[in-house]
Amino acid sequence: MTRPFIAIIFALFPLLAGTQFVASEEYLVSPVMIPVMKSVFGQVRSRDLVPARARIGGTLVEISVEEGDQVEAGQVIAQVVDDKLDLQLRALAASRQAVTAQLGNASTNLERAQQLFSRGTIAKSRLDELQTQFDVLTNQLRETDAQMAVIVEQSNQGKVRAPSTGRILSVPVTQGSVLLPGETVARIAGGGYLLRLSLPERHAAGINDGDQVIVGARGLTPEDGDASSVTGQLVKVYPEIENGRVIADVKLETLGDFFVGERVLVSVPIGQRVALAVPREAVATRHGIDYVTIELNGSTTEVSIIPGAEISADEGVLIEILTGLRAGDTVVLP
Repeated sequence: MTRPFIAIIFALFPLLAGTQFVASEEYLVSPVMIPVMKSVFGQVRSRDLVPARARIGGTLVEISVEEGDQVEAGQVIAQVVDDKLDLQLRALAASRQAVTAQLGNASTNLERAQQLFSRGTIAKSRLDELQTQFDVLTNQLRETDAQMAVIVEQSNQGKVRAPSTGRILSVPVTQGSVLLPGETVARIAGGGYLLRLSLPERHAAGINDGDQVIVGARGLTPEDGDASSVTGQLVKVYPEIENGRVIADVKLETLGDFFVGERVLVSVPIGQRVALAVPREAVATRHGIDYVTIELNGSTTEVSIIPGAEISADEGVLIEILTGLRAGDTVVLP
C-alpha cells in the first residue's frame, strides 16, 4: 500500500467514523387492483334550464338583461305593457264614480226614510225598498273595486321576473317585440353546473355513483399533460339507456366560469385490473434504462424493468411494472 493512499485513508477516517449506515427496507411485490380508465368528452350543463316567460300579452317596452348576465330569483328583467288594460282601468274608474254617486244618493234617501218610518209617516215596505237599493249599490261598488284590482294585478304581471338564480343564456326577443302570454323572454341556467357524460352501453355496469373521475383542463392539448387535471365525482348515473349510450353526471366545483355546452376531456373508471407495482423510490434510471434492486438467493441484484403509470395507494405513490418483476419478488428500497 503506497503512502499517498494511506494518507487519504487517515484523512477520511474522522468522516467515516461519524457516518451511520442504515439498513435498506424491503418491499414484497404483490398484485394490486387498479382502475381501468375510459377517456370520454363531457359537456358542461346547468342543473336547471328554465325560461323566463311573459305572463300577459303585449308590447315589450323594456328589457334590462343580456346574454351572460347573472340574475337573482325574482329580479325584474323585462316589462311588458298591454294598452288595453289601461283603457279598461279607466272605464272601471268612471263606472266606480257613477256607482259612488248613486250610493251617496241612496244613503241619503235611506236615512230620511228611517226618520219618517220612526214617526210613522211611511210604510215598512218603502223602507225595505230603499234599504235594498242601498245594499245593491254597495255590492256594485265592491264588484267594481274587485274588477279594478284584477286589472291592476294584470298590469303588475307585465313585469317579467327571473324564476331562479343563474346566468342568462339567451334573450330571443328585442325591445318593441309583441309577445303572447307564455312566450319566452330569456333562458336562465341555474342550480349550478355539472358535466354530462355519454358512455357506450357496454360500460353501464362498470360505473357507479360516487366514483372518482379525472377531469382535464380547459382546452387540454397533448403538451399540457395531466398537471392541470382535477378530480371530480360521479353524482348520478341515469337508469335509462338512449341510443346505446348511458348518461352520467359529474360534480366539479370549478365549473362556474365554464361556458354552458363546453366540452371537457374526462377519464372515467369502468372497471379494475390486476397489476404489479413498486414504490416510486425503488425505481432508478440510468442512461435511459429503469432498474429495480431485488433480493435473490441472499444477495441483491439489479433487474431492468419497463415502468407504467403512477398509482395512488394508501402507502404512497406506486409505479406499475409492466415487465421485469413477478409476484413474490422482494424489492430492496434505497
